[in-house]
Amino acid sequence: MGFFDSEIVQQEARQLFEDYQALIQLGGSYGKFDREGKKLFIDQMEALMERYRIFMKRFELSEDFMAQMTVEQLKTQVSQFGITPQQMFDQMNYTLERMKADLEKQP
Repeated sequence: MGFFDSEIVQQEARQLFEDYQALIQLGGSYGKFDREGKKLFIDQMEALMERYRIFMKRFELSEDFMAQMTVEQLKTQVSQFGITPQQMFDQMNYTLERMKADLEKQP
């Protein structure tokens, strides 16, 4: 059975994509959120990034050809911006940490 043949993998990929799309859409109103709303958004984004990081690690550890191709595609895509996948995750974490710091400064 290939990596992508797994119903669990397909379901998690679908759920990650849907959750990401919903958070990005919601994030468009981030500036209008009250303090608790911003905190909740940041928490949800952190949880999503952790799920994504684990999902990608499963790809990296798999010996399945299609899983390895997916990892290579990600590397190619982010390299167009002059970064590695790890730098992409680091930048996302940095942004979330900055958002939390800004939130702590608010009364």
